[in-house]
Order: sequence, then C-alpha cells, then structure tokens
Amino acid sequence: MALSPGTHPPLRVAVLGCGVVGTEVVRRLVTESDELAARVGARLELVGVAVRSLDAERDPVVDRALLTTDAESLVARADAVVELMGGIEPARTLVLRAIEHGASVVTANKALLAQDGPALYDAADAAGVDLYFEAAVAGAIPIVRPVRESLAGDTVQRVLGIVNGTTNYVLDSMTTEGLGLDQAVKEAQVLGYAEADPTADVEGYDAAAKAAILASLAFHTRVALDDVDRVGITALTADDVTWAERTGHVLKLLAVAERARAADGSEGVLVRVQPTLVPSDHPLAGVRGAFNAVFVEAEAAGELMFYGRGAGGAPTASAVLGDLVSVARHRVLGGKGPVESSHADLPVLDGGEARSRYQVRLEVDDRPGVLARVAAELAAQGVSIESVRQTLQGTGDDVSATLVITTHTAPERAVRATVDAVAALDVVRGVVSVLPVL
Repeated sequence: MALSPGTHPPLRVAVLGCGVVGTEVVRRLVTESDELAARVGARLELVGVAVRSLDAERDPVVDRALLTTDAESLVARADAVVELMGGIEPARTLVLRAIEHGASVVTANKALLAQDGPALYDAADAAGVDLYFEAAVAGAIPIVRPVRESLAGDTVQRVLGIVNGTTNYVLDSMTTEGLGLDQAVKEAQVLGYAEADPTADVEGYDAAAKAAILASLAFHTRVALDDVDRVGITALTADDVTWAERTGHVLKLLAVAERARAADGSEGVLVRVQPTLVPSDHPLAGVRGAFNAVFVEAEAAGELMFYGRGAGGAPTASAVLGDLVSVARHRVLGGKGPVESSHADLPVLDGGEARSRYQVRLEVDDRPGVLARVAAELAAQGVSIESVRQTLQGTGDDVSATLVITTHTAPERAVRATVDAVAALDVVRGVVSVLPVL
C-alpha cells in the first residue's frame, strides 16, 4: 500500500546528539526530504536537535534555530526520536521518556542496549512503539535485521566477526606497516578512527557490547555486557603479528557468539571477544583497515558473510535513516516491527567452556628434554599437540629457544591450566603469548 506524502500529517522527528553521525542524519533529513517522504508516505519534519552546548561550532546544514539543550521537552513532542548521544545517561532516561510519550525510537547506542536492552524492549512493547538499532552493531552493515528477521525461521549456530573498525585498523597497520601498537593507535587517532581516549576500543568494551546484542538476537536469549568474556588488544606486540604471519595467520579482534554444550552436556551460549589467529585463507582475514565483517553460520542457510564500513558519519547515518524510514512507515500504515525474542532463554556459559585450537608461544632453555617436559604437562591436562615450531636466539652461553605450540581443539579451561603448569617449569623462561586459533 502506498500513500502520497500529502495525505498524512508530517511525522515529527527529534534528533538527540549532533556529533559526526547526528550531523549526517540531519543533513540527509534536510537535503533528501522529498525522497524520504516518498518512501515513508509522509513528510519527516525535523522538530529539534538536542545538544549539550548551543555555542559549539556546527556544520552549516544544522539550522541553529532547531538546537536545544532541553532534550526532555523535545522528546515529548516527537513521533520518532533518533538517539545518537551515546553513553548510558541521560540517553536511557530520554529513550524511556520518548517511549512513554508514544514515540518510536531509533538508536545507535550499543552500550545502552547491551546494559539495559531488556528494559527498553519491554517498555517499547508495552507502549506499542518500535525500537530499532541497526546502527548499534556494525555501522552501515545490515546485520541486525538479517539475524532478527531473515533468519528467524532458521537456527543460528554461530556468529563471529570484526565489529570494531578502530582495532581492525590498528591490527592491520601493525601487520602491513610493521607498526607497534602505540604507533598504530596514534595513527588511527590522527585519521579519526580512534577517540582521544581509545580505551573502549582497544580494551574490547565496544566489541563486547555489540557481541552481546548479536548473541541476544541470534539465540533468542538475553545476553548482557557482563556475560561477555572480554580480552582487548593492548597486550599484543609486533612480535605477535610477526609470528601470526609465520604460521599462516592474521591477528584480528573477533567477537564470537555460539551455541555450545557445557561439560555436563547442557546446551548454552558462549560469547567472547578476544584477539584471535585467523587462517590467511579465511574470508575474515582479508578484512582490511577500518572495515567490519560479520560471519553467520546457520543450520539451513549455511555460511553468510556481511561486509562493509563499520563506522563513520555517512555509513552509520545510512543505517539510522533506514531504521527511521521503517518506523515511520509503521506509523503511517499501522502496525509495528518485530519485538524482542528471548523465548529460548539459554544459559550463558562460563568462558572456560569455550573450545578452540590455541597457539602457545614459550621462551625456553635450549637443552635436551625441554620439549618432552612441556608436552608432558599438556598431556596431563588432556591437551594434545597439533604442531611445534622452534627457533633459537642468543649467543654463547645464553642461548634460548622459542617454542610455538599449536594445540588440537581443547577447552579454554584446560589450556589455561596447562599454561600455568608449563610456566612453573624451571626450563621455561616465560610464556610469551596464548592465542586462540579460528
């Protein structure tokens, strides 16, 4: 059913936040108003833009007459609210206030959804309005809707991917340019890929929030940020990158959510974010720069990959406007979009249950019997060795060896116990790194 924009009253749109993404959303609402109206069946009238400061410098496309610091009053007179403030508060209060007033909400706030998603979903459902968040997970990449809707009749087994463009740019620079971690982060900051404080990215918090959202959608189970096992990239070195290349891998910060079975045989969900060695011939290994990619493995559909720009004003605004058109059409034509599905209610398993191959790099004494002693500790924990590489370094009486051991698939708990036991051997000078292998 199509409606002429002139037959339905304009829909009042409020935008909360006017940073890079907010400015681009405003730009498209202003410059593409006729096209958007034709798609929706009603005009989208921008009634205000909430900002922290009225005096800050703005892009000329933002009409200063629309700026306000009174966000609460703004959301009370909107039919649709676009939340691009970020953070938990006041975003959470404003989103709930918008829903109470009967407004549909579009948000790109992954931290808010990962922490308070269930409360927001319940509120939207009770009020009969939409809550859309495509831009919260992977920028311009359409992944929320395919997982939530297109695969609703399938059984998703695993979702994994690169969901943080900053860390992917950093690791790619370390791989291709030979930069150290600090240098690569500074370069990312200069180019605008990383914030002045890059903690949320390099420590994996951003990716963990997105992993929680994807896991909740894929497995019809409420997964919170605190349920995600998280390891960032701050401990990685140029040497780690070099060894990854030598063994036919590329280092990536991966978000992984999968169905799994605990030791007692019960089914659950595992969700983790960690630096991972990706085989060079895997599609994710070729994801360069600040791009994102999400790989979905479903029972019937098989393997699917979604790739594109994961950040930036224009790409993220594309996802936001797509959601805005959808919620606006629902208001014009009646009905609403899909609601949260948490019927499976699977338990979130402890990270120690995760099973993977691992690459363990050790510095050891160069003398007979060392490998046998290390292998004995692995065997004691039930961890078998797939391959071993050895190189020597040093001169004279101070010669040591680097052992790079790749294990067969084993529980993370067993690998960690093995590493602790190996580290205690008098012939082991240090455990240099322990990295999962995809």
